[in-house]
Amino acid sequence: MSRQKVCIQGLGFVGSAMAVAVANAKINNKLCFNVVGLDLADRSGLEKIEALNSGKFPFETTDKELISAVKKAKNQGNFKATSDVNEYDDADVVVVDINLDVYYKEDGTPYLNLTNFKKAIEVLAHHIKPDVLVLIETTVPPGTCEKVVKPILTEGLKKRNLPTKELKIAHSYERVMPGDYYYNSIINYWRVFSGIDEKSANCAEIFLKKVINTDAYPLTRLKCTTASETAKVLENSYRATTIAFMEEWGRFAEDVGIDMFEIVNAIRMRPTHSNMRQPGFGVGGYCLTKDPYFAKLAAKDLFNLDGHEFEYCSNSVKLNNKMPLVTLDKIKKYFDNQTSKKLLLCGVSYKQDVGDTRYSPSEIFVRAARRDGFKVDCYDPMISYWQEFDEKLPQKLPNLKQYDAVILTVGHTEFISDDFAQILKGFKGLIFDSNNVLTESQLKILKDNQIKFIGRGDF
Repeated sequence: MSRQKVCIQGLGFVGSAMAVAVANAKINNKLCFNVVGLDLADRSGLEKIEALNSGKFPFETTDKELISAVKKAKNQGNFKATSDVNEYDDADVVVVDINLDVYYKEDGTPYLNLTNFKKAIEVLAHHIKPDVLVLIETTVPPGTCEKVVKPILTEGLKKRNLPTKELKIAHSYERVMPGDYYYNSIINYWRVFSGIDEKSANCAEIFLKKVINTDAYPLTRLKCTTASETAKVLENSYRATTIAFMEEWGRFAEDVGIDMFEIVNAIRMRPTHSNMRQPGFGVGGYCLTKDPYFAKLAAKDLFNLDGHEFEYCSNSVKLNNKMPLVTLDKIKKYFDNQTSKKLLLCGVSYKQDVGDTRYSPSEIFVRAARRDGFKVDCYDPMISYWQEFDEKLPQKLPNLKQYDAVILTVGHTEFISDDFAQILKGFKGLIFDSNNVLTESQLKILKDNQIKFIGRGDF
């Protein structure tokens, strides 16, 4: 009965894992919280709720620790998932993990549409206690906590004739990394946070210290929520921009017959350049594909400022979106623009050993290739159903004899094995490595095959 009640709003890739982490949080071997994960009562939300309540993680994952943690949370009896918004009524802490997308006009211009985000916060405003801590984990445009979340929650409490002085609002962005380190990227990783006032920040710190291993991974408190929000947007924008920077170097390497990956690895030996990016198939996932726009849009829509165009950030998104089309153009050239050829795309998720197709560069490639007339089949050991295409994918690698080209886009464990290379060895068509997937061991096996690369001249 002494445990605080924590509600997690949104059970997506972040919220589901966060809910499990909070449910398993302990001090002196005693559970800290009773946890309720909430999602919408639509098909997708109900499927996630059902999975979590049965002790299963709702997304494909290779992280054994996360799989075990979900079962543990179920068996402990302090965790459940539901669509019942009345659960917010007596919550001590609400962690917000809902989507906030960037939208695009017909001419491709990005714009903010906070309608769905505001609706989710309004749900909380109708239910929360006056002294609740609302912790925003969602990546939001700078200024969102102060200019969107706080006014909605404050007005909601006033309409219910409740005091507003004790309301606490904080921001602490997630750095979730789906894959083998999925669960640990929540509990064993550094966090940045802030609050709209000192008491909010203090309460957020107390909460986070119970969930995260802060002895090994200390928290960093910033002076205001706008600073914390900016930190996440800048962090992802930096990464997206440095990826885009490498694209022109990849084209140069291909044309002059050198190996850009070999060059980058040599440069990475210098400690100041150890995180240098490299050419590839494209950028995917929910963050790098949209976050670089957030500062520009926040300046205009939330702060009413002119003159903040963030040209590097905006151009990085545009350049990264073109990356899959470089592979398509090279395949067209190889086949002399005979677009009746049949292609097998190996990898539709955006990251190796992750079952996440959101904003995958493979989606850009497949739509463009099919539009041009290519017959494109897809295989991914992590994906059985590709939601963006409403398309079922085969559960095992198709017979390669029916294809003119095999395109490797993601370095899934299956695709980097020598066994996979032995299968490819018998393939008579083009092997196109668009993302430095093939290992040196595999390339030795495939020395007699016809292979083309992104970022490398022909061997």
